[in-house]
Amino acid sequence: METQSQTAIKGKSQQAVRMTGADALVKSLQIEGTKILFGYPGGAIMPVYDALFSVQDELHHVLVRHEQGAIHAAQGFARVTGEVGVAIVTSGPGATNAVTGIADAMIDSTPLVVISGQVGSTLLGTDAFQETDVVGVTQPITKWNYQVKRAEDIPYAIARAFYIARSGRPGPVLIDITKDAQFASFDYIYEPVTHIRSYKPIPEVDPAQIQAATQLINLAKKPLALVGQGVILGSAEKELLAFLEKSGIPAAWTLLGLSAMPTDHPQNVGMLGMHGNYGPNVKTNDADLIIAIGMRFDDRVTGDLKTYATNAKVIHLEIDDAEINKNVHADVPILGNVKESLPMLTQKISANKHGDWLQEFRACDRIEFDRIINEELAPSKPGMTMGEVVHKISNAFNDDAIMVTDVGQHQMMGSRYFKFKQSRSVVTSGGLGTMGFGLPAAMGAKLGAPDRPVCLFVGDGGFQMTIQELGTIFQTKIPVKIVLLNNNFLGMVRQWQELFFDSRYASTELINPDFQTIAKGYHIEALKVTERDNLEEAIQKMVNHEGAFLLEVIVEKEGNVFPMVPSGASVSDIRLE
Repeated sequence: METQSQTAIKGKSQQAVRMTGADALVKSLQIEGTKILFGYPGGAIMPVYDALFSVQDELHHVLVRHEQGAIHAAQGFARVTGEVGVAIVTSGPGATNAVTGIADAMIDSTPLVVISGQVGSTLLGTDAFQETDVVGVTQPITKWNYQVKRAEDIPYAIARAFYIARSGRPGPVLIDITKDAQFASFDYIYEPVTHIRSYKPIPEVDPAQIQAATQLINLAKKPLALVGQGVILGSAEKELLAFLEKSGIPAAWTLLGLSAMPTDHPQNVGMLGMHGNYGPNVKTNDADLIIAIGMRFDDRVTGDLKTYATNAKVIHLEIDDAEINKNVHADVPILGNVKESLPMLTQKISANKHGDWLQEFRACDRIEFDRIINEELAPSKPGMTMGEVVHKISNAFNDDAIMVTDVGQHQMMGSRYFKFKQSRSVVTSGGLGTMGFGLPAAMGAKLGAPDRPVCLFVGDGGFQMTIQELGTIFQTKIPVKIVLLNNNFLGMVRQWQELFFDSRYASTELINPDFQTIAKGYHIEALKVTERDNLEEAIQKMVNHEGAFLLEVIVEKEGNVFPMVPSGASVSDIRLE
């Protein structure tokens, strides 16, 4: 039974409510705006699940089939909404099963609050049943983590968790709560956090650096903008377009920067990176100025650092000072949120066109089309290609769906051939490259954006890593469209084996189950396509179907993704075949 008392907090009289730690956790989540969370119950988190039962009409819990799926689903939700994703797991194996997803969220800057149950405080350190030091395990892969041993510390922990997860460069936070803290009662008061001493999530923009960058931009003859996820995380898409359109600078996007501007924007020159477009890769070393906007110079973008952008000065707009000069030296670092720093830069720079420079990229586009794209999208060979499937599906969704991918060849093909009209239209595992990410992330994305179509591209390898989440899709009635590009191989590994290991296909060929039967076992509509003549009709059936749908397309067994910058090579050494 709840009782009330008056408690003074920072000179203000607030009404305290007597409740258990479990009820306090649930109440705190609601105050922070949580309406959906993903999880899997167990002994050490059972009091919280009992509290959730009482508010199930207000706080929707999605029962996944594996804790890794809970984290990836929360990631998908966070990526399409910009809100903090929430996941809840039990102690021991429940917490350790979540580690892969937490690490994925950390490297891809995804805001999550992960709550793990823990054994009673008197049992800590005794190797009790299902005890794991999850705080120690996750310390390197979280922005912050904290173990709660007293019920009265729950509001403190949750308020800070949400603030840290969503502020500055976003990321995952883990709160580990002992079982006795969940049972104990205390006088509850919640204070949202807006400031933590010594934590400055958004650096102040230095006007002197803006001035220095302005001078470089105005003098540059061949500038190139590199657009990263920081633009999306900072909700700076309009600011980006204003900067690009005034400056006339060609812009390339990273894998996680996809959809920060429309695909068909006249200054968009394509994707950077190992399997990116020919132009932005080969022209990097022709540029005299690189303007990195919310990106971190990942090795898959730069290739060999010794030969990267050798003729260019570098301006780096970044919110996290740890990324400045980490991989590539910045001649002019501009710390701050790009939503603030980009308009300051736009205001000062001179209007320009750079038409001749942009045409050099278009010449590269024609080379890439003739050597690669034309055959990929309109193949002369009998086997279907991943590229043609992706292209036709993008068209069927009017180039305006949310694309989710797993990891592998299909991920690169999706990134190359799917098109976007609005931001937050891509959910993929970038830095960690987590196979199994796609299916649960698509569930979370659809729940976060129920009014937008969500299309998952997944390979036969990654699909089987989290295939059990079909059960979640069935139970929760999540109408996600699943496109299984089946080549009966671990395709990306096989490609490397072909190119660099004399086609010695060691442990990459898959003997697969009947995916159609599995889908139907979960009461999910399914269709398999083996012939090109049947592809468009099958795609239309998937698009028109109201519920979840599995479209399995048998693609060529030994297709490769090109262009390709070999690992450790210069971006100028990009291969077209």
